[in-house]
Amino acid sequence: MTKFTNSQFHLPYNPKLVSIAKQMRQNPTPAEKKLWQDCLRKFPLRILRQRPIDNFIVDFYCASLKLVIGIDGESHFTQQGQDYDEERTRILEGYGITVVRFTNVDVLQNFEGVCRQLERWIPPTPLGKGGF
Repeated sequence: MTKFTNSQFHLPYNPKLVSIAKQMRQNPTPAEKKLWQDCLRKFPLRILRQRPIDNFIVDFYCASLKLVIGIDGESHFTQQGQDYDEERTRILEGYGITVVRFTNVDVLQNFEGVCRQLERWIPPTPLGKGGF
């Protein structure tokens, strides 16, 4: 088994998902747009929107924290959606990524609480926007 240091390891990136991710960035859900515009765009660590990782497109990704932030709409509350989310989370955690999830309702009706939860992830000495 090959061991990678942080500087050597890159998450799997599916180039076939790039055009879909771009479309998703151009057409965010109201909850994604609010979280990006009013919180994550100014986050002290660099956050990427609609980032392809493996065969998934995650809503938001912070590489320096190895953190995925998911915003779940109604499709996530079906059995099929929950099964998909569990599988995706298991795979992402296999890469050492932590997945945190919020619902659209969380973001739209408890926005300050969501932002406070995300701010808890910021280390005492921020790593900086470049992830260093």
